[in-house]
Amino acid sequence: MLNSLKELEEYINPIYEDNHLIVAIKPPNIPTQADISGDTSFFENIKDYIKLKYNKTGNVFLGLVHRLDRPVSGVMVFAKTSKAASRLSEYIRDRKFDKTYYTVVKGILYEKEAILENYIIKKTNKMGNIAQIVFENTKNAKKAKLKYYVIEENIIKNLSLLKVELETGRFHQIRVQLSNTGHPIYGDRKYGSYIKYDRDDVPLALFAKQLKFPHPTKDEIINIEVDLPDYNPFNIFTNK
Repeated sequence: MLNSLKELEEYINPIYEDNHLIVAIKPPNIPTQADISGDTSFFENIKDYIKLKYNKTGNVFLGLVHRLDRPVSGVMVFAKTSKAASRLSEYIRDRKFDKTYYTVVKGILYEKEAILENYIIKKTNKMGNIAQIVFENTKNAKKAKLKYYVIEENIIKNLSLLKVELETGRFHQIRVQLSNTGHPIYGDRKYGSYIKYDRDDVPLALFAKQLKFPHPTKDEIINIEVDLPDYNPFNIFTNK
């Protein structure tokens, strides 16, 4: 439990804030919003931060316009007003909201730059929700499209650092599409093979590095890009 403004500020790492928006960096392995685990969510952390910083009493409005999976870390934007929430949601629907991820995958990719297009369907099994590649547009399957670029390779550790640009935002899209190529994300125990260096204390190596979108009330583009984490396996690469 984070009780002080200083603790909250250090934890959420706010990097941009005005009357309508707040942008912060979600740590790995916490839920974006409340779930069945009962763990404190990043959404709740942001609300507590606003409440303490501005001495607000009562309920604090905060709009959740996009999400990151629990194990995924990186930059997120939240709306501080209903107008901002509505417009940001509209930008996402109209594909005016660009998200760029960096990830570390297993192996050395033959294609150093490629577009991946698949149909993905979300299913539930004993292990919980999973995304599954299907090879035709069957009922309930949705088209998933992304582009990746190899940024750097580590031949010794047999790992590659990729930049990923999303055209669609499907459930577990990056994880399942890269796994389908034979290069699962490092630390992904749902879609990747579990091997010796997949220790339980290693977070999933998927990081939301950049957001670019129109400001909801100003005639300007917000472009937020942050540094990659300094923990394993990102810290073995120099070209960040």
